[in-house]
Amino acid sequence: MAKKTPLYDQHIACGGKLVDFAGWNMPLNYGSQLDEHHAVRSAAGMFDVSHMTVVDLTGDKVKPFLQYLLANDVDKLKLSGKALYSGMLREDGGVIDDLIVYYIHDTFYRMVVNAGTRDKDMAWLEKQAAAFAVDVNERHDLAMVAVQGPSAREMAHAVLSAAQADAASQLQPFFGVESEGLFIARTGYTGEDGYEMMVPADQAAQLWGALVQQGVRPCGLGARDSLRLEAGMNLYGSDMDETTSPLESGMGWTIAWEPSTRHFIGRKALEAQRRQSGGSKLVGLVLLDKGVLRAHQTVVWNGDPMGETTSGGFSPTLGRSIALARVATEVSDECQVDVRGKMLLCQVVKPPFVRNGKACIKID
Repeated sequence: MAKKTPLYDQHIACGGKLVDFAGWNMPLNYGSQLDEHHAVRSAAGMFDVSHMTVVDLTGDKVKPFLQYLLANDVDKLKLSGKALYSGMLREDGGVIDDLIVYYIHDTFYRMVVNAGTRDKDMAWLEKQAAAFAVDVNERHDLAMVAVQGPSAREMAHAVLSAAQADAASQLQPFFGVESEGLFIARTGYTGEDGYEMMVPADQAAQLWGALVQQGVRPCGLGARDSLRLEAGMNLYGSDMDETTSPLESGMGWTIAWEPSTRHFIGRKALEAQRRQSGGSKLVGLVLLDKGVLRAHQTVVWNGDPMGETTSGGFSPTLGRSIALARVATEVSDECQVDVRGKMLLCQVVKPPFVRNGKACIKID
């Protein structure tokens, strides 16, 4: 039986269409995915992301542990609350999961990992943490609400206490802060400004209801996916997984190669891959013909199969179909995609497609 987040009753009350997602009852939409998408791009929408896994990591050696565990380097985090995006890799360079980690202080970091990878992530964390005597504490007592959009911060401030609103208003992007039991982070998965707020589970319904009263629109998984696709943000299990490395998944920027003396899991495999010629890369595609791009469609360049789409769909902001695709490194400019036996013309672009409500690409 699928699990329920602390906001399950609120989804029912708001008319949510519930589906099983990674073992959780989650809202696909509340009537119109398109309207929810546009609400986030134009004003503010909110998402229940309580199915995500929050893990607190503590101990005297937690920093060297994370420097070994992650491809990105937590030594970059000097100020309390600063966040870092990274891949957690296998020895062969495959991506176990992508995640965000927050530096709280030298012996305390907070990590947020994906719902669908929770079991293997926790097993991997606990296995690797043992040698560093790091305590791994999964926070079952927390729920999480993401409020996103150009008006999201202002509307969120209106429902927070004076102290919480003041603390949140001072946050720079990719920072978090604890205030009166609420952890507020200026992060998100939509390409818009806003917050991801970790709240005690027994207070989540009250926060959700206050945001509804403020005019923030509830949004489901459908809008979350179209928004993240427009923002060029990877979806684990689609755009990367244990069979692909960060170098093949548009995540090369998350690998901290320096200092060269830092050994992290997967480093040797990534260095060998970087030295090789050829290989593949993740690109964006904009469909120039009529049709809809989906995952696992063959990409053809100069008459030859050169890869496949990993995510695809209609972009409400651009008014045309877009996709992410893993292709041979030489693919550029234009290509074709096999859509149900028809070869449709696409423009090859560098993601993101949309950021802060505006197109980031020039369509030929």
